[in-house]
Amino acid sequence: MLIKNAKLLDGRIVNIKIEGEKITCIGKCTGDDVIDAEKKLVIPPYFNMHFHLDSAFTQVKNKSGTLWEGIRIWQEIRSKLTEEEVYRNATTAVKLMVAYGTLWIRTHVDVTEKSLKLLRAIKRVKEDFKEIADIQITAFPQDGIYADKGNDEVLRKAVEEGADNVGLIPHNEITREDGVKSIKFAFEVAKEYNKDVDGHIDETDDPNSRFLEVLARETINNSWEWRVTAGHVTAMHSWDPAYRFRILPVVAKAGITVVPNPLINAVLQGRLEGYPKRRGNAPIKEMISSGVNVALGHDCIMDPWYPLGAGNMLQVLFMAIHLDQLTGDEIYNSLDLITYNSAKAWRLKDYGIKEGAEANILITEAEDMIDLLRFMDPPRFVIRKGKVIAKNGKMIFYKGKWEEVKRKPISY
Repeated sequence: MLIKNAKLLDGRIVNIKIEGEKITCIGKCTGDDVIDAEKKLVIPPYFNMHFHLDSAFTQVKNKSGTLWEGIRIWQEIRSKLTEEEVYRNATTAVKLMVAYGTLWIRTHVDVTEKSLKLLRAIKRVKEDFKEIADIQITAFPQDGIYADKGNDEVLRKAVEEGADNVGLIPHNEITREDGVKSIKFAFEVAKEYNKDVDGHIDETDDPNSRFLEVLARETINNSWEWRVTAGHVTAMHSWDPAYRFRILPVVAKAGITVVPNPLINAVLQGRLEGYPKRRGNAPIKEMISSGVNVALGHDCIMDPWYPLGAGNMLQVLFMAIHLDQLTGDEIYNSLDLITYNSAKAWRLKDYGIKEGAEANILITEAEDMIDLLRFMDPPRFVIRKGKVIAKNGKMIFYKGKWEEVKRKPISY
């Protein structure tokens, strides 16, 4: 394949030659099977570093709009969901994400639903989509590891049965002591099975929720640097600036990637206060200036926590830019939040548009970064390992044939 007239992020117009699954030439290349990029922006595909495939399209009205009501609703409906319903909803979500240019998805699966039917469903999704997307599963103890007897052993069992990462949610434990204990247990399991740690951390407006510091200490103590992700950390928005100034360099030293989820947390946070309302987005610019690796997650699509969502990571980035005021020169580097920073957290070395890299490429409709973010259009072509797998956000190549991408499950 030859992609001609491709505009790179640095403004150069080049040809890109693909042979097999690799990029073999960038510059004045020639070849057959030509796609004309028409001098539009050509970029590497996106990552979604924090998502919940098991709850996608299970929307039930959350009257208070709070995280806590969302959790209560989920506790009620998860036992009623069949494995087939979860599988159907999740496949619809993955197809949307791939059509919008996301080829790496890290999903949390609630393993406090002790039958593990949710895990079984998402394992099937991971297997069925392995030709067009890489999916990692985090065993997520939604109700807390120690909030209910036996949750710790079910978490361990989920890892034994194929989960890729060990999850935790220390701020949802009953006491701070249990929260600290849950972090230690997560590292115990991670080291036993050689897994990464991927936690929901300090997802609250409470400025006294400070489990990120414990996570950083345990990461360093266990020599697990660059194998730990902290999702949400919305309490950071409420922390005293002096405390953030002290703790963020420690987080950077630990190689912890912090993953804000700006769409969902802009809706959930600040619900218990008047105006002005805290938006609960972990401060991206401040983290980056402290050396912390920051990536972004979509989190939810049409579930008890979020009534919207299209699977488009540009929507996530768009919201992050507004909440953290990433304008000026910062807007031109913001794409790293859903590309290169995520690849670093994924520990993916063969990434990017460069000679020798795996041929994973998005051919967009945008003239430049500004238009990419203004219009948030789906890519004209999504290329994975040298093959076109999606077109115009409408068609996807799945299980050997082209099909139309559905915006909701057929029987929704």
